[in-house]
Amino acid sequence: MCREVWSALSLVTLGEGSAMTDVEPFGRAVLLVALIGTMAVLSSRFGERLRVPGPAIFLVGAAVASALWPGLGTVGIPAVEEIVTVALTVILFDGGMNIGRRRFRSAPGATLWLGVAGTLVTAVATAVLAHEAFGLDWRIAMLLGTALSPTDPAVVFSVLGRREIAGRTGTLLEGESGANDPVGIALMVALLGAGGASWHSAGEVVVEFCRQMVIGAAVGIAGGLLLLAFMRRVPLPAAGLYALRVLFGALVIYGLGTLAHGSGFLAVFTAGIVLGDERAPYKREIERFHSSLASLGEIVAFIMLGLTIRVRDLPHGGALWIGLLLALALAFVIRPVFVGLVLLPVRLRRSERVFVLWTGLKGAVPILLGTFILQAGVPDAERAYAIIFVVVAFSVIVQGGTVPTLTHRLGIPLRVVEPEPWSLGVRFQEEPEGLHRYQVAPGSPADGATVDDLPCGEDAWVSFVIREGRLVPVRSGTEMQAGDEVLVLADDAPHLETVFTKADDTPRT
Repeated sequence: MCREVWSALSLVTLGEGSAMTDVEPFGRAVLLVALIGTMAVLSSRFGERLRVPGPAIFLVGAAVASALWPGLGTVGIPAVEEIVTVALTVILFDGGMNIGRRRFRSAPGATLWLGVAGTLVTAVATAVLAHEAFGLDWRIAMLLGTALSPTDPAVVFSVLGRREIAGRTGTLLEGESGANDPVGIALMVALLGAGGASWHSAGEVVVEFCRQMVIGAAVGIAGGLLLLAFMRRVPLPAAGLYALRVLFGALVIYGLGTLAHGSGFLAVFTAGIVLGDERAPYKREIERFHSSLASLGEIVAFIMLGLTIRVRDLPHGGALWIGLLLALALAFVIRPVFVGLVLLPVRLRRSERVFVLWTGLKGAVPILLGTFILQAGVPDAERAYAIIFVVVAFSVIVQGGTVPTLTHRLGIPLRVVEPEPWSLGVRFQEEPEGLHRYQVAPGSPADGATVDDLPCGEDAWVSFVIREGRLVPVRSGTEMQAGDEVLVLADDAPHLETVFTKADDTPRT
């Protein structure tokens, strides 16, 4: 034992030989990763000016780098799959928290209907086209259609930069993305587990799919409620531990959902919705931490997936042309027609309907599902994976690049979200009673009303009004405007919610 310790100390002290040969390559690797990360963060400004989504830069840049330096593509598919799975778990949990129960309640039927039915019809239509038009075997065609069915509106929000889609259109896009990712993954797992294409295996797929959905949702709701109680009732000795507790709690929920033979992704997304609007110690810090992690997860996912693609092999087997034709069919036929039929019962203006149907962009999930196909050893899996990459690249670059222009042409309501690097906060040892935070919705009773005219009751007191990142002096004649953030001290929270929200702002199915 003493000899081993002395040998280790000698290596560190001498600074020569094998210790230095180990440290220097590691230092170069850390430097390379840090530089890539810095460029990825700065690419958001570059992409905003060129109207190119950041994920497109990560994906295509990594694929080109892998072609120029083949050593970068040596990471195995199993490792990539595991890394991207963890990244997607973090992304979905953050997405659920951004939606929250309040926004989800404004469009529950529309979100679930579009997320589930829209995913299924896209998968079936794409599979039929891949089989009939390109001669792919039924099984690989169904797997390919399933992989290409989920959407990723995060790409849309990336290219819009500081502009955020207002109203139910944004809620519907975010909700569809969060709902159809678990749906597509559960369907893929069920298809791979069935092992064939027959009526008997079709029944197995339906049963497995339903089981994953039900168990995943149940674990997510129960796990979210338990995690919320844990956050509120168990204090920790340091502020930095609160966000880490929530992160590990989300990963526990994913693991439990998966081990219970349910959809772990649906579980974390549902848990995020449960926690979204709830108050808890250090909630703002927790939200910022998970938002940063989700951004990091998106960067890591697209770079890792891009490294698995061999650009030189894309023309082989017709993968490039099949992918381009499938991308065009998805953009101009399958989603507008088939998902358009699914969207008919949802109350939307014509411009909103067109925008939702065009912005069904593909992202990291289709490529992750492609790694599932590779891992399963399905015949023709490598060509299917190349096709998926081409479709995703076309979607994020071509479709994503047109989103700002289309948004302007259709008159989709946008609001500019300016960065707010400075904050003013007040800390309490106990949860403050009767303190509520609202955002004034356009057309709500508070929109255009003065503080004196607000129908809040005599016991309510408007303490702060934040407008465009600045504090507004609160006086009796201060007029509220749509988008204002208002802090109110009062006991009757349900009554106050009707004052600051618009009653008829709920899409129905």
